[in-house]
Amino acid sequence: MPLSPRITAGLLLAVSTAALSPGTGHAAEPVRNDYPTEARVDYVLGCMASNGQGRDVMGKCACSIDIIAGQISYDDYTAVETAMAMQQMPGERAGMMRDVGWIKDLLERFRQAQIEADLECFPHR
Repeated sequence: MPLSPRITAGLLLAVSTAALSPGTGHAAEPVRNDYPTEARVDYVLGCMASNGQGRDVMGKCACSIDIIAGQISYDDYTAVETAMAMQQMPGERAGMMRDVGWIKDLLERFRQAQIEADLECFPHR
């Protein structure tokens, strides 16, 4: 179902506001532990769905979100989630999200944080 131009504009505004808000960017240090519990649980559940069930996997997934939270502010994390969701949509609007430079930079920072988290928390992959 295509989004109306009004909804698309609102989502773009939300993503750009999060990315341009104080505390974002390479120079600012993300606030540790600023992720709400619900966001951490959501990440761990998704991680476990991809990597298997069990207490050991839960611990590795919790480790992973802790590493990401230490590198990416929660505002940037929500911008990443929004950008990824919009990029998966069909059509021209999704293409716009793929071509925005600051979104590419933010997604790359997130990917690098995920790689570091995988190396530290899932060492035997």
